[in-house]
Amino acid sequence: MLIKFINSLLNKNSPMTVNAHCDGPCGVYDPASTRVAAEAVLSMTKKLIALDPPSSTDSDDWATYSNTFSRYVAVKEEQAKEAKKEILILWTDYFKPVHLETYPDLHETIWKAAKLCSACKVNIDLAQAEELMSYVEKIHNIFWASKERSDAFVKAS
Repeated sequence: MLIKFINSLLNKNSPMTVNAHCDGPCGVYDPASTRVAAEAVLSMTKKLIALDPPSSTDSDDWATYSNTFSRYVAVKEEQAKEAKKEILILWTDYFKPVHLETYPDLHETIWKAAKLCSACKVNIDLAQAEELMSYVEKIHNIFWASKERSDAFVKAS
């Protein structure tokens, strides 16, 4: 194959055709990374809600609180962005028209999941984070059903 490619470069009269099925021709797709990111969003949301501001006016207490709060928010936003990226990779690279025929709610499921990622990024809302997890589970189930497998949706926490 490499020799044919080199020869085609040297001999412009015999071009070589190369094909790939997607942006990443490895063919390795798995919604697990989406689940991990969505779980982190849920975990950070719970931590933010549980975080109590200091009752004192001590600047050290407030600095510690502010640092912790901002770190939780940064992780939540980063993981929401990652979950959305992973969902969109499955949508644009893995799922095909035949999957839409087989799973008629796939488009709506992906759309809603991506919207929830955005909502979780900008809000501290437990209901939205939990709903995101439920949509990620739906995507997981559709993905594995499309491969004629039944892999359990197992959360890390």
